[in-house]
Amino acid sequence: MSGTLNKVMLIGHTGDEVKMHYFEGGNCIGRFPLATNDSYVNKSTGERVTTTEWHNIVVRNKAAEICEKYLNKGDKIYIEGRLKTRKWQDEQGKDRYSTEIQCTDFTFLTPKNENQPSEATPQSTPQRNPPATNPQASSSNAPVTEEDDLPF
Repeated sequence: MSGTLNKVMLIGHTGDEVKMHYFEGGNCIGRFPLATNDSYVNKSTGERVTTTEWHNIVVRNKAAEICEKYLNKGDKIYIEGRLKTRKWQDEQGKDRYSTEIQCTDFTFLTPKNENQPSEATPQSTPQRNPPATNPQASSSNAPVTEEDDLPF
């Protein structure tokens, strides 16, 4: 082991939609801002102070496409990744730096509303054995397994 670690874990809310950039060869990246909040009580005034930190998130390829499809502005998400600092030049030729979170794993934390149409239809959910309409049809020679008899 090299003795170093570059790992970031964030839980926050997206500040905008995912902006996609496509490259030749089929690769793509998605970028979006993520806001995390910190609050404390000011000891001298007794008032609660909340500060917001903004993070630039970068996701790649299939993960970027998933984020673009399912993430909306304001959604809560868990991000895991590493810090990456990029150097670039502005219009005046001055060196600029930007620090990004290169996302390696994520979990959506905002539940989707039930009144939004979902891709899962009632037919795709597992169904219990329907009641037999013909009493002789249920007396077949095939063994019947009950789901309730499972030990777990």
